[in-house]
Amino acid sequence: MEKLNQLLKDGVSRRTFLAGAGLSAGTAAVATLAAGCGGGSTVTATPGPTSAPTGITDVDILNFALNLEYLEAEFYQRAVYGSGLSSADIGTSPGAVTGGAQVSFSTPALAALAKEIANDELAHVRFLRKALGSAAVDRPAIDFTDAFAALGAAADAGTPGPLIPIPSPFNPFLGEAIFLVGAFTFEDVGVTAYHGAAPLLTNSGNLAAAAGILATEGYHAAILRTALVYLGDPYLSYANDISKVRAAASTTATAGSGAEVAVSGSTIVPADINSIAFDRTTDQVMRIVYLTPPPSPSVPVAKGGFFPNGLNGKITATTT
Repeated sequence: MEKLNQLLKDGVSRRTFLAGAGLSAGTAAVATLAAGCGGGSTVTATPGPTSAPTGITDVDILNFALNLEYLEAEFYQRAVYGSGLSSADIGTSPGAVTGGAQVSFSTPALAALAKEIANDELAHVRFLRKALGSAAVDRPAIDFTDAFAALGAAADAGTPGPLIPIPSPFNPFLGEAIFLVGAFTFEDVGVTAYHGAAPLLTNSGNLAAAAGILATEGYHAAILRTALVYLGDPYLSYANDISKVRAAASTTATAGSGAEVAVSGSTIVPADINSIAFDRTTDQVMRIVYLTPPPSPSVPVAKGGFFPNGLNGKITATTT
């Protein structure tokens, strides 16, 4: 952490500080974890649909994205500022938000990173709400307390081997390092969700906007994954525990395997052999945020996890 502070004092941009951070806690641990995880092996996803389901419009798809942006914005707003979105940004009949607290940041570089992402996610909510106008859905009920606890328990139960168990109950608001693990939970999902939605949008303006948000989410995901590499264990193991849970949750009978790439010293970017970022279907995304691994045979699910009452809008339940 001291190296990060010194780099900031020397005038290094927070967008590039990680390139030379070299946190001492991470060097040996990264090499060990990379060997234990196979250097970041991939689980390849079956390509998503190329057209929207019957009756699904651009408005429905953008509202689906807005639900996810509410989730990210509330997470970062609470962590950085100690309070959630304002009444002007959540609609007239919003759901309640449970959990979340201001994180005590002792490293200026991480505090700056968290603040920038928090402001970005707030801007995404405002952008989508303005674009959707009166069609924008209200913020759904969001649960950070029980959902993160359940995610940590699932990660510890399903990831034997070299990975280190996440402290129980998992609470990413307890400190700046564990906060990065919580942020990692959402950012990769955002990237894959926007990529999966791209072929479903029919309006070129909407597609361009979604591509722009996807790029921002990609920047967020990359810097968080890089930060976790430099922090090393136990936080890198915690993140890879979560990665395995996401992969299990987004594996469905009809959509193939959810794309996941372990974070290691040799693998930062979650992409296929052509270095194209993975995508996920709306079903796969909902399985992750609802924290419901698909049973066999698959059964539709409409709520749970971070959204205890489900999403708002037309796309709220999985098809299988």
